[in-house]
Amino acid sequence: MDLLNKIRQLEDTARQIRIDIVTMIYQAGDGHPGPSLSVVELITACYFHLLNIDPANPRKPDRDRLILSKGHACPALYAALARKGYFPHSDLKGLRSLHSHLQGHPDMNKTPGVDFTSGSLGHGVSIGLGMVLAGRITGHDYYVYVITGDGEIEEGIVWEAAISASKYKADRLIVMVDNNGIQSGGPISQVSGIEPIIPKWEAFGWFCQQINGHDIGQIIQAVDNAKSQRGRPSLILAKTIKGQGVPFMVGDNSWHKRVPTREQYEQALKALGASVDG
Repeated sequence: MDLLNKIRQLEDTARQIRIDIVTMIYQAGDGHPGPSLSVVELITACYFHLLNIDPANPRKPDRDRLILSKGHACPALYAALARKGYFPHSDLKGLRSLHSHLQGHPDMNKTPGVDFTSGSLGHGVSIGLGMVLAGRITGHDYYVYVITGDGEIEEGIVWEAAISASKYKADRLIVMVDNNGIQSGGPISQVSGIEPIIPKWEAFGWFCQQINGHDIGQIIQAVDNAKSQRGRPSLILAKTIKGQGVPFMVGDNSWHKRVPTREQYEQALKALGASVDG
């Protein structure tokens, strides 16, 4: 399959994942739709094109790893894992339910395909670096992808990891920042003033790129560019929109953590090209 047709296929997969996200959160009566929807293309490109993984062997030693450091966006991750074949799609109905393996933050000890247990934000880059260095020691040449939020990178531990990754020339570490510009408490520019983001990472010795985080072709190209680097970790600043794909959620931070009404659920499915029962 040529790349253009592959991208079209991935775009449709992203649409289906958005349908899953809205449905899961509506059925569960809980969840974070805004940050889940903004990360969909990053998740889709990784699981359905970029990662060297095998759903039949989730723990194979030489697999690529993906860390969803912004773990509250896990509906996007769960939908991708189900559609990739790590567990039945019907399991998605168990989001945030007692005895379900699909908790409100991903748990690597419960959910097949999950490489990192999240909760408190800010730890993904550090743990991703540790995985890269472990692979170096054990002779495995896998890549580690970390998807982090732009509000999340205000955490000090992220910058400690940035220093160390540069020192250890961790060129198999690729960090993707979901840069939707809004964290739970408001615009990132007002909460901590983290912007401009790229010059800060470049000052720590990282190879940096800025892309449209909803353009799968740009995501794939940026990862290819990152893999061409030698001796430098990579950061991809993915400009995204919170609530992308559902018109009444787009850019509205009230949908950071919120459940749609029945009417809103039907509106969302219609916007995504699905029937209520689809």
